[in-house]
Amino acid sequence: MRPIICFFILFVFATNLSISQVNIKNRPDNFVNVKEIIPDLIVELRYFGEHNFVGRRIDGYNANICYLTKTAADSLAKVQEELRKFNLTLKIYDGYRPQRAVNHFVEWAKDLSDTLMRKEFYPTVDKKNLFKDGYIADKSSHSRGSTVDLTIVPIPIPEQETFNKDSELCECFLPRELRFKDNSIDMGSGFDCFHPISNTINNDLELNQRINRLLLKTLMEKYGFKNYPLEWWHYTFKNEPYPDTYFDFVIE
Repeated sequence: MRPIICFFILFVFATNLSISQVNIKNRPDNFVNVKEIIPDLIVELRYFGEHNFVGRRIDGYNANICYLTKTAADSLAKVQEELRKFNLTLKIYDGYRPQRAVNHFVEWAKDLSDTLMRKEFYPTVDKKNLFKDGYIADKSSHSRGSTVDLTIVPIPIPEQETFNKDSELCECFLPRELRFKDNSIDMGSGFDCFHPISNTINNDLELNQRINRLLLKTLMEKYGFKNYPLEWWHYTFKNEPYPDTYFDFVIE
């Protein structure tokens, strides 16, 4: 074995990295702005604003633009096509997520004194347990570019409540009329609700809420996406082109 190759292999093992795990800071050509593929899609990136579990804009989100790999976006377009027939549309809360944003979440989770948004997003969870309970991790499938957080919105599109720093926080697991007025169909909880009610299959939900989740799940699975069972909004394209690569290019 050539010395330079041997040295590289030793370096990889010593640093506990693999080639595929290195953060890529340039956007590949096959990442697309999803709005260019699905013009009538609603994009409301929660981490571009302050209405999220941190309460601040997250590092790496410099624009309200959803990027996904082309294959994932093309499949999502087929879901949207089906929904249009019933005067429904998709709304995206998050798509590609830079690794620096994930790092921001990790650093925030370590600061146990910062509980600004606890009442809405994790009212029943002790912040010190966010890692242990699996709500925060140092890697996210979103950074691979084929994972999307989304919901369904009726057409005509209902008015969306505006969030600002003076908004009263309401627990994300409360009935629809008592929690934040998202304009989606009733999925039984708010987005990013760190609570068992967010589990995709939950028998404590009302019938219409279970049906709404099943509609989203059925269509997403029909076109090649797989749900994360603990989050009704979270789907990853099964044949993702970068299953082991975590990107870090800024959204702009």
